[in-house]
Order: sequence, then structure tokens, then C-alpha cells
Amino acid sequence: MGRSFASRVSHPRLKWVVLVVWLVLAAVSAPLAGRLPDQQENDVAAWLPAEAESTRALELQTELGSDPDLIPAVVVYERAAGLTAEDAAAVQADVEVLGGLEALDGEVVGPVPSEDGQALQLVVPLNVGPDGWEAIAPVVDGIRAEVSDGPSGLDAYVTGPAGSAADSSEAFAGIDGTLLFAALGVVVLILLLTYRSPVLWVLPIFSAVIALFCSQAVVYLLARYADLTVNAQSASILTVLVVGAGTDYALLLVARYREELRLHADRHEAMTEAVHRAGPAVLASGGTVVLGMLCLVAAEMNSTAGLGPVAAIGVAVTLVVLMTLLPALLVICGRWVFWPVRPAFGSAEPSATGFWARVGAALRPRPRVTWVVTSLLLLLACTAVFRLDPSGLTQAEGFRGEPESVQGDAAAARHFPAVAGNSVYVVTTADSAPEVAETVAADDGIAEVREPQVVGDDALVEASLADPFDSPAAADTVERLRVSLDDAGDGQAVVGGNTALNLDVQTASQRDNRVVIPLIMLVVLAVLGVLLRAVVAPLLLIATVVLSFSAALGLSALLFDAVLGVTDTDSSFPLFVFVFLVALGIDYNIFLMTRVREEAVDHGTRRAALVGLAATGGVITSAGLVLAATFAVLGTLPLTFLTQLGIAVALGVLLDTIIVRSVLVTALTLDVGRWMWWPSRLARRPDERPDGADVPPGGAAVPAEPGTPVRT
Repeated sequence: MGRSFASRVSHPRLKWVVLVVWLVLAAVSAPLAGRLPDQQENDVAAWLPAEAESTRALELQTELGSDPDLIPAVVVYERAAGLTAEDAAAVQADVEVLGGLEALDGEVVGPVPSEDGQALQLVVPLNVGPDGWEAIAPVVDGIRAEVSDGPSGLDAYVTGPAGSAADSSEAFAGIDGTLLFAALGVVVLILLLTYRSPVLWVLPIFSAVIALFCSQAVVYLLARYADLTVNAQSASILTVLVVGAGTDYALLLVARYREELRLHADRHEAMTEAVHRAGPAVLASGGTVVLGMLCLVAAEMNSTAGLGPVAAIGVAVTLVVLMTLLPALLVICGRWVFWPVRPAFGSAEPSATGFWARVGAALRPRPRVTWVVTSLLLLLACTAVFRLDPSGLTQAEGFRGEPESVQGDAAAARHFPAVAGNSVYVVTTADSAPEVAETVAADDGIAEVREPQVVGDDALVEASLADPFDSPAAADTVERLRVSLDDAGDGQAVVGGNTALNLDVQTASQRDNRVVIPLIMLVVLAVLGVLLRAVVAPLLLIATVVLSFSAALGLSALLFDAVLGVTDTDSSFPLFVFVFLVALGIDYNIFLMTRVREEAVDHGTRRAALVGLAATGGVITSAGLVLAATFAVLGTLPLTFLTQLGIAVALGVLLDTIIVRSVLVTALTLDVGRWMWWPSRLARRPDERPDGADVPPGGAAVPAEPGTPVRT
């Protein structure tokens, strides 16, 4: 980064201007950030693949007059010993009360008795308008309160699409505040342990919070005025990403600043040098994350494609804040902020004899054996990835624990051939409707077909599945219907409904894995090539990151089985983990290898590898702990997918920072030597001799002192 910019953000007078500007921006952004939940789109269309058959079926249903905001609640009453007359009277009383609901759209259907006489079922059509995600939970809670007040021994559950939506909404309720405070809590703890200062941690946290407010405000404005898609999932990830990445970048900058304070008497000069030297690596790291996130726009899944710009905005704003506000805050505070371990001018750099210097010295004698053994162990961990089944989570598996909607589905499945409210919808032309209905009824997976609803030239055929809507058997039924309906009527029928939606989501997610993952790899490879001005080093770094990603998936599968009791996961899970591990994990390789390249200019690649590890090992490990801890916070949510994502990313980051970056990459650099920089001029610089002496261009041997950081 140019000295001109670096000198401005740390200028004795301009630093105050920088502080005031960001305080004003934060004051303006905070109210806008608070309105971000109002712009979230959590309806079905905000998550679906735009071109899927089920999406088209949903659009056609709307054109036929079906209200997309109509969502049925299914009430299931159950008594294992058999229903009594008192039970029937209580249920009938509930029907009368539910019939007066303000959100009711139509009539309450039922009670429908089960053949075994142990259960009754009601279908309550609800319409809470376009803000259904936020408004459905209070309505369902009211229904649950009403139906639960029945005779002793009569169990009542509210399930169906409305019950499931309410439970999902409540799982996300207060999520932004919960995640923010939980993430800040673990970050503060780690910063206290890292800096061993009761004061210094305040500055990175303050900067990260400012970055979060500003990024949320930008996302809010784009969502409101530029049709940016934001949902609860992307908003949650934005919080974790900004706090984690922001603290990471702060750690890297503070570490270099503390190093420069030992070399400069004037703290402003020290900060100028720190921003000048660490800035390019931080910007390259952040830029890689931004580009990697933007690759998500190539996804078919609307929810995945929408996450890309949201996350990219968060990281970009965080970069600007951390490279301007944090330097100003640090020079305003002065050296005392590091108390009780102040980096005095002329004092020794502790990393010269620290833990990572000793690790480098241990790796130096046998680097090839080290990287081969490490790679084999990681490959062994990769084999467990076959235990992971990314074919999708059932509704019951989607929640940690058993919310009422899951219990209700189980109760309905025990007594009714098909769960009400989870139908298959086939949209066709009016002329083809009789043949289409006949074809649908002929399928063994269909329990019942209703009379076609004809509106003008089009018709809607609704059928009940014989199996639970989220079961493999139901998915097979939809696939069979799509094949058989190609020959029914005019062959233009489209199949929709919850099962079809789930099937299309899995298909689109698998396609996104095949397309977006290689695209991100190419982007990261290109950034590394430009930054390091080499071909060999970027290829090796990409290989190590992919190996780390695969090992993290394998170990995660073992953890999911042991801790969560489920090895299934969403089809988009590999892509999400890859995005965060590769786009964020490459940060540490960038910071390490840019330092190695900086030192290699004067001291040779092998010596530079040891210097780079010693100088950056502590801060990168701390940064990895921060990022792992912030993503692990996702595990506090009662949603299986986000818990799995948090565990996998946290595990992958720890694996990357402690083993892959520190041991594997350093050992590879020691073994490959100057050829890491091929075909650049640096690859021709004479490297360290096997006996451990540096050979400079002039030919005179200079004794090497492994682990001694050298300023260039």
C-alpha cells in the first residue's frame, strides 16, 4: 500500500478527522442497520432456484388465483387410548374459535377422524399477508394456546406449513442480537488472551462494530432501493463474517504495528510503516474474500446467489474501516494502550525466540518428510467425507431438538395416510386437465386426487402424497410424475408443491457445487498469482487449501455423527463451507507468503520461510482462533444447517491455521525453496545451502540464524 495513504491515516492531525468521519457515519448507519430485518425476504421465492419447475408451478398457481401468501396450519389431536366424546366436543369448540381468527382465509376443514380412532385433524387456512415470515409465529402461537387447553390426556399439535414456518421464524427470532453479543463475547476473550492487555482489545472490537453497522446500512439501502435479496440466513452470516474477518484484519495490522514500534521512536512513523507493509497483504486477503463471495452470484439458488453480494459488501466495508479507523485509533491512543507489555523503541522482537521460531527450527532439518507425513494424515481425514450425505435434511433433521411442528408431523404420520397441507400441485391447460388428473391418480405414490380447478384456459390439479412430503419416497413420486406427465395431454404440465420444491433445491444446489466451487478456485488462484508474481506458489497453496477443506469435511462428518446424531446435510453445505474456508482461509496463506516473499528478496526463500513463520505465526494463529470462535457461535442456533456450518468452518479454520499453514506450507516452502517463485526473477536468487548457510548473490556464505526476524 502506498506510503501516501499510509501517512494520511496516521497523520498527527488527520487522524482526528478520520475518527470524526467514522463516528458520524456510524451515527447515520446505526438506525438504518436496525431496519435491515424489515427488508429481509424469507418467503419461498427468495430461496428457490429461479428456473426450476417447482418455481414456475408456484408462479402459475398465483396466476390461477392461488394466493401465494396462503399457508395452512394443520392441527393434530391424539389420544393413544382412543378418542372420547369429551375430546370430540373440545375439538368442535376449537373449530368454532379458530373459525373466528382474523388471519383465517376460508373455512376450517375438519375435524377429520383417523381410521384407528386415535386422532383427529383440522386444516386451518391462514393468510397473514406478504410479511408472513414475521407475522406467522404470533398467529400459530395463539392457535397452539387455544388447542392445548383440552381434556387431560389429549395431545394437540400445530404443524403443517404454518407450524413449520412459525418454528423456523422463532428459531431466527433475535438471532442478530444473539449472534452479535455471542460473537463479541468470544472475540473479547480471545483478544484478552492474545494481547494480555485490559485495554487494547477495545479498539479492534470498536472498529468491528462500526464496520458491522455501516455494512448493514449499505445492505439495507441496496435491499430497499436496488432489489438486493436479503434473508435471515444471509443477514446472520453477515454479522458473523464482519465481526470475525474484521477482528482478523485488526490482529494482522496491530501485530505489524507493534513490530514497527520497536523500530521507530515516533508512533506515527511506526503506523505509516505498518500500514505500508501489512496493507497490501490485508487488502489482497480482503479482496480475495470479496471476489470469492461475488462468485456466488453464479449460483442458481436465489438464497446462495443473494448471499454473495451481502457478504462481499460486509467484507469490503470492513476493509475500509480497518485500514482507516483502526490506524487512527491506535496512534491517537499511543503506546500505553499495549500496557502492561509496551513495545518500547529498540526493544527485542519476542517472535525471534518464540514458539513458532522453535517450530520452524524443528521443521528445517526434514521438510520433505514433514510435508509428506502431514499430507498423508490429512488425506486419511478426507476419507471420512464419504460418511457425509449432502442429499438434504428432512424437516425433523432441520431442527436441533423437536419443535411442535416436528412432533405434529410424527403424530399425523402415525394416524393419517397423508399429512394435510403438503400436497402435490400440477398446473396444466384446461383441455389436458382430465388426462393429467388420471395420470397423477395412477401413480402408486398418490393417495388422493381432487377435482381439477379450471380457470380460463388453465387448470390446477391437487393431489395428496401417500408418503411424508420430505421423504425419499415422496421425491421419487414427483420424479415419476414429471416423466409420466410429459406424455399426458399436451405435455406441458408442471409439478410443484413442497416436495417438488425440496427436490429442485437439491438439484440446483448440486449444480452450484459443480460450477461455483471451481470458479472460486480459479479466482483465488488468479489473485495469488498476481500477488506473489509466481505460478508454483499459488498452485501449491491452492492444493493445500483444498486438502484442508476436504479434511475438514471428513472430520466434520465424524463430529456430526457423534454430537448431532445426523450425517445428512443440505446439498448447499459443501459450497458454503468451501466459500468460507477457501476465501477466508487463504487469508492466512496470503499473509504468511507475502511476508516470506518480502524477506526472500534479501535473505533467500528458505531463510525467509523461517522468518515469515516466526514473525506471523502467533498473530495468524490468534486470527484463526477468532474466526473459528465466531463461526462456532452459529452452533448456538437451534437449526441443524447453521450448526453444521459453524462446526465445519471453525474446524477447518483451526486445521488451516495450526497445521496446514504452519506445518505443511512452511515445510513445502523449505523443500521447494526458490522455485516457489518460478517464473519470477526471485526464483533465480541463490538459496540456502544444504549445510544451513545463506548464499547471497556475491557468493559469500552468511551463517543462518533460523527464527530471527529480519527487517528489510
